[in-house]
Amino acid sequence: MHIVFAASECVPFAKTGGLADVVGALPQQLVRMGHRVTVYLPYYRQIAMQQQEKIYAVRSITIPFQYYNRFVGILDGGERNGVHYYFVDCPELFDREFLYGPPTGDYPDNWERFGLFARAVLEASKLLGVPDVFHVHDWQTGMLPVYLRTTYAADPVLFRAGTVMTVHNAGYQTYFPPQTTEKLLLPWDTFTMERLEHYDKFNFLKGGIVYSDAITTVSKRYAQEIQTPEFGFSLEGIFRRRAADLHGILNGVDYSDWDPSHDGYIAAHYTADKLEGKQACRKDLLHAFGASGVAESVPVLTIVSRFATQKGFDILADAAGRLLAKDVVLIALGTGEPYYENLFREMQSRYPGKVFVKIAYDNALAHKVEAGGDLFLMPSRYEPCGLNQIYSLRYGNVPVVHATGGLDDTVEPWNGAEKSGTGFKFYDYSADALLATIDEALSVFADKDSWRILMRNGMLQDFSWTRPAREYESLYNEVARRRS
Repeated sequence: MHIVFAASECVPFAKTGGLADVVGALPQQLVRMGHRVTVYLPYYRQIAMQQQEKIYAVRSITIPFQYYNRFVGILDGGERNGVHYYFVDCPELFDREFLYGPPTGDYPDNWERFGLFARAVLEASKLLGVPDVFHVHDWQTGMLPVYLRTTYAADPVLFRAGTVMTVHNAGYQTYFPPQTTEKLLLPWDTFTMERLEHYDKFNFLKGGIVYSDAITTVSKRYAQEIQTPEFGFSLEGIFRRRAADLHGILNGVDYSDWDPSHDGYIAAHYTADKLEGKQACRKDLLHAFGASGVAESVPVLTIVSRFATQKGFDILADAAGRLLAKDVVLIALGTGEPYYENLFREMQSRYPGKVFVKIAYDNALAHKVEAGGDLFLMPSRYEPCGLNQIYSLRYGNVPVVHATGGLDDTVEPWNGAEKSGTGFKFYDYSADALLATIDEALSVFADKDSWRILMRNGMLQDFSWTRPAREYESLYNEVARRRS
């Protein structure tokens, strides 16, 4: 089977979040299973800086808009681990400092940038290989299924291709004026409440959900949550309407990068059976953050995150005074919303010697945090899947999580009587519930035998891409069968 991935980011080329990790890893697993996989990405400035030269697979494709045409090239990115990469080259739209916009907000012409990208992928596929299934990701590629079922509905080359859309986070949507419909050369009958119109705005994500053959999201629990007003971000009605075609498939992780038995970023290697290296990693982490004189009996609480409201740092702030009155150390790494960056800076200033913060995106340091921490905090208000709690399990950095989305699906509560479980969960989204759960974890930490069992339980879990890729394979087959 031939699957084409269309996405706005992918490691190692361009990344702002977990979407890039998924688009980097899942195609490689599908290739290992015998499928042909092609990935299309915009040719951002960040990608251009990595490439030695421009090699054109297609020299020029015309993309029409209401009053003008754009001309794009399709660059051949070659194969990596069996996956073929192509880049949509349109310098006036993609040669910019940021992927989606500066910190102050999105680029106002994102409708044009990603409308063009979707149509360019369809046109390029007609020349470079029409897939059985297009797999698109988040709002940035939502227009591909829309175009495929409207403008290209009668195209004899494309009409049999199926579409699967993955919603990585329903909270990320874009809203454009109604006139975007005609600017993208779509018929006005697509701008209705049942299709693309959303509170009198043009919504890329809604369009992708409506027009795709199947929709997935990144955990079974999140597939249920987005059908409710609390987590659906006003699209819950559309998700409920497509419930029969909505599938929760948990993201996997790439253990070739994230495993303490061979991680090149950490001070010492260790496994579930040989934990001795964990202590050296703990010392290395404390040194990296400038923490000295921390006794082995003092638990190191850790955070690696985008600093954002979604991530639950409002309740962490409410609990901070009571938490840091305890004999603990807190280490945090991340960047994000200025409010929360300042919040962590203030915590470090207010609790010297107890809170250590680095406002940065640093992959090497993130590995050190996972390997050196004792407890990993993810109090997210909502979390479609989450990857860091899965990394933490493998590194014996025991997760404390809010029972939502993928956090609920991946962390099993510790049962002291049966010595089962992999971490700790709280259900009420509040500072009191978070603090009570941390207290429970600290009491287990004091029992070193139980703690070692708990660490090993998590380290032995398998959240590789093997099982999710089989689920996607089954879904691709079903979608292709329906279109045949």
